[in-house]
Formats: sequence, structure tokens, C-alpha cells
Amino acid sequence: MLTLQKLKDMSNGQIIAQGVTLNRRLHSEPVKWIAIRGGIYDWSIYYHLAEKSDFFIKTQGDKCTTYKVIKELVPCDDEAFGMYRF
Repeated sequence: MLTLQKLKDMSNGQIIAQGVTLNRRLHSEPVKWIAIRGGIYDWSIYYHLAEKSDFFIKTQGDKCTTYKVIKELVPCDDEAFGMYRF
């Protein structure tokens, strides 16, 4: 589970978690997603079609803004969720 302390222990740009999912709230096809820690203990999840590269997803992917999907992809406590960068 992601916690605020774990976010603080990570470095800027570090990948928190990643995977591939078929989540209809994101897209009708499988998508690859990457959760990345930001510069001030914040973090975000970016996603795009599964065949795209990690670099493409991190730099040009769509940002996940659906609360339920965020918590499904990266289980986190309330403090860590409060640091999510929408």
C-alpha cells in the first residue's frame, strides 16, 4: 500500500507501480499505465494503449482522474491519495 512516507522516501520521477489493465472506465481496449512520483511528494497515473512505450506514456499519456480507478490501480492510504496530482 502506498503511504505518504513511502512517497517521501522515493525520488522525483520514480515509478511507483505499473501494469496493463482492461478497465472500461479508462478505455475500451487494454491500456498500459504507469504511476510516477512527482517533485513534491505528489504522484500521478498516466496511461495509453498497451502497445505504446513507457517513455511515451510517461511524457504524452493521458492522466487518470477517476478516483475509483486510481485506488484500484495503486492501493493507497488517505494521506497518499491526498497527494495525488489531478
